[in-house]
Amino acid sequence: MNDSTLRDTLALKRTLLANERTFLAYVRTALSLIAGSAVLFQFFSDIPLYLLIAWLLILSGGLVLLVGCLLYTSDAA
Repeated sequence: MNDSTLRDTLALKRTLLANERTFLAYVRTALSLIAGSAVLFQFFSDIPLYLLIAWLLILSGGLVLLVGCLLYTSDAA
């Protein structure tokens, strides 16, 4: 393997690892939003505004996860 091929191979591997880290950041963010909604459901279920916020957090967490999956699969292709 010459230097330019090795450099290109390593650059592709670095790019793949960066894409995986970005995907995991999306997953971590989605899980944090969903966990926040679980806290609101558990401790503040008697306040209607907090229930609305909890449902919005669940929806936004699902949306963040969906966007992360779509971006990751489009970069991997």
